Amino acid sequence: MARESQADRLDRIEEKIDKMSEAIIALARAEEKIITLTSFSKQQSEQIQSVINRVDRIEDMVKDNASTVGVINKIFWIIMASAATVITGMLILQ
Repeated sequence: MARESQADRLDRIEEKIDKMSEAIIALARAEEKIITLTSFSKQQSEQIQSVINRVDRIEDMVKDNASTVGVINKIFWIIMASAATVITGMLILQ
């Protein structure tokens, strides 16, 4: 009987060791997933920052272009008003 109880005891110990081994493997897999997700998150963060920087640069360019277009628009209307004045003056003088 003592041998049977020792064999049972060894079987239980082996089962527990197997369960611990499975748990350790599961933890290692979970750690790999966490590392992968952390790396992916870091990469996404860098890409988002890059997009933010590009949008900021484009915004600055749009402001500059808006200013330039505003000046061109004013010059255009000054020329149009001058032309209208000249044409009107020529028609009145005739």
